[in-house]
Amino acid sequence: MIDLIEAVLQTMRPKQWIKNLIIFAPLAFAQKLLDFDMAIRSIGAFIVFCLASSSVYLVNDILDKEADSHHPEKKNRPIASGRLSVTAAAVAAAAVLAASLAGALAIDLKILIIVAAYMALNAAYSAFLKKIVIVDAFCIAFGFILRMLAGAEALRSIDPNIVVSTWIVLCTLLGSLFLAFCKRRHELGLEEAAASHRASLEEYGIRFLDQMIAISTACTVMAYALWTMWQETIDKFGHGLFWTIPFVCYGIFRYLYLVHQKDLGGSPSKIFLSDVPLIVNILLWIGSVMGILYYKSLAG
Repeated sequence: MIDLIEAVLQTMRPKQWIKNLIIFAPLAFAQKLLDFDMAIRSIGAFIVFCLASSSVYLVNDILDKEADSHHPEKKNRPIASGRLSVTAAAVAAAAVLAASLAGALAIDLKILIIVAAYMALNAAYSAFLKKIVIVDAFCIAFGFILRMLAGAEALRSIDPNIVVSTWIVLCTLLGSLFLAFCKRRHELGLEEAAASHRASLEEYGIRFLDQMIAISTACTVMAYALWTMWQETIDKFGHGLFWTIPFVCYGIFRYLYLVHQKDLGGSPSKIFLSDVPLIVNILLWIGSVMGILYYKSLAG
């Protein structure tokens, strides 16, 4: 039983839950981080999406069992290796999904709708969208946007005036595309195993992906920089956010270094949790942004 639970938890990929931290962005930029009720609702939305994403991982590993068996790293996953049966994984996926949907409904009906849209997107992705070049990357990006919208809707039930800045949505879209294309580049480097693992890789090429990465890199940095200098941003937060641009630039450039020089990029979550310079940079960025957004509240 212990081995079964361990295999299920491994397949749920708790390390990937770091992706769901973007749910807290609306809370932070609405300057409501110190509001207990709103913080609790954001935590609830975070848990709901952790469960939802874990159910997706369980289902995907069931569907990708054969393909994962050809991958040099993914062949060791519980389902691909045979440590977790398809039946047990399916039961776990259904239970986790039910808990996610029930939790979403308990928070707000709109959260349930967003979670349902997220699940529908992933179902379409697993069925056929992941086979379509470029579209597969946009599906990943839209998943992050849905997470952010869920974070906003969790707060709007308390304060209807809370909105998500279109600039933040744009930065999320572009940054997610950057990570997705870097991931595809790493997978393409698997050479003969690449096409058997992911069909869309047959349509990609190293030169093409490098161009896409370069474009998304420039657009992400530019979008963030313009957001910090936008008059509405200055009116709300002051001029301080402009000085956080170097952290964003370094973070992206460091990630590019890891992708091109260290042959990493297959697992963004793993990189964000293991690369010390990147971790320090992210913490400095978060600390700077939070200080700029909340210094008046903390000083008071």
